Amino acid sequence: MSRTHVLVIGEALVDIVHRSDGRVDEAPGGSPANVALALGRLGDSPRLLTQLGDDAHGRRVREWLEESNVEVVAAPAPRTATATAHLDASGSARYEFDITWALGRTAGVPADGVSIAHTGSIAALLAPGADAVRSILTALRESSLITYDPNVRPALLPDRDRARRDVESFVALADLVKASDEDLAWLYPDSDPLEVAGAWLKTGPAVVVVTTGADGAFAVSGHGVAHVRGHRVDVVDTVGAGDTFMSTLIHGLLQAGLSGATARESLRSIDTEAVTSLLALSAQAAAITVSRPGADPPRLAELLAAPLPH
Repeated sequence: MSRTHVLVIGEALVDIVHRSDGRVDEAPGGSPANVALALGRLGDSPRLLTQLGDDAHGRRVREWLEESNVEVVAAPAPRTATATAHLDASGSARYEFDITWALGRTAGVPADGVSIAHTGSIAALLAPGADAVRSILTALRESSLITYDPNVRPALLPDRDRARRDVESFVALADLVKASDEDLAWLYPDSDPLEVAGAWLKTGPAVVVVTTGADGAFAVSGHGVAHVRGHRVDVVDTVGAGDTFMSTLIHGLLQAGLSGATARESLRSIDTEAVTSLLALSAQAAAITVSRPGADPPRLAELLAAPLPH
């Protein structure tokens, strides 16, 4: 029986980007959609379970994804969501959202099985859809590996304590978690990111990855801590960089034969050298993305041809 390599569950939207020089650009985006896009470009047969309006924005998002070999299954929405990003001189983004998120508990889940299921960001935190996402992943965990990226959006999360509890519930479901140091700083003010990652590891995941921007990334697993440094690139903006990193981690799991629930124990025993390799490839992919505007992740041939960091 064939399997869908990766099922990504979450929001797809249109980013309206206000750049520091006054330009305003519109482009498809959304964290899970970006992950699916990057996986499609890496050749990993993703399906995106999302929600789109029957409007110009929705058609643009669908075409953008399908051009990169993403199968799109979209529940109807009153209108396609938007995220307005205001970029500062460093390329970092502040977001404002116009989004509703409601999803059925089974629609769009492949009957032929899923190797890896991923979710994150708004989809896992915004009611009522977040409950459906949790139910889908709970059921899929019997046959699939689960990955999760909280990618918190404070503009949508007025209750930090509630958001922290919700994030922790998805962390406990996941086999691999990726978070940014900015995520952890918002969720756990004044806490050390390494200590937070270690605490999360004890709740269920086999590997917890923390990205630290230009400084690189680290991961904690049963074998200890792995580190990689960042790449020296001219940063255009950081839109989609974390999503590219996440998708490349998933790609690395697939390439290593770590997919499906039967691989759960193998992932728990993964050694530091293998984790470091996953981090290095993911950092390389993210560096390509930040070197050009918007969420424009590399294709596999481009990633493999990229130089190693100096």
